[in-house]
Amino acid sequence: MIEEPVDVTEVEEEEEELEETEETEEELESEVPEEDEELEEEELEEEEEVVGAKERRARKEKDEFEEDIVEERFYTIPLGKAWISTRKKRAPRAGRIVKNFVLKHMKVRTEAEEEEEPEKLVIDNEVNEKLWSRGIEKPPRKIRVRVIKDKEGVVTVLLAEGD
Repeated sequence: MIEEPVDVTEVEEEEEELEETEETEEELESEVPEEDEELEEEELEEEEEVVGAKERRARKEKDEFEEDIVEERFYTIPLGKAWISTRKKRAPRAGRIVKNFVLKHMKVRTEAEEEEEPEKLVIDNEVNEKLWSRGIEKPPRKIRVRVIKDKEGVVTVLLAEGD
């Protein structure tokens, strides 16, 4: 087998061209990911800020409750008596049952009982939504709540965790 003579200059030129194309490809590849990485980093930072803000708000609310708590109790309030009334009045009656139960068990003073300012009862929106979750005609038979009394005498009714 006879090999044809190869011009050395042509081989060197081809090698230089290959090196140049490789360099330009590397430059392009390195530039694009940097921009993508920067965008991804910015997006991650924004997500972390949003999640962090939510966590901080939740911690802050929890800390506020924990700082002011004088008394905290968990109750299972039976709502079976709400089912005795007519169908269209059951959920409102269940709300009144919850209110009266908490007033009685947390010893909340009302306006008629005292000369000073009365203590306040606050029923959380989640509790109300739980009472009304199946509509006016079918409130739950019982509800589990967390009741907190703070320094000012404000009693807050919250839905127990896990419900």
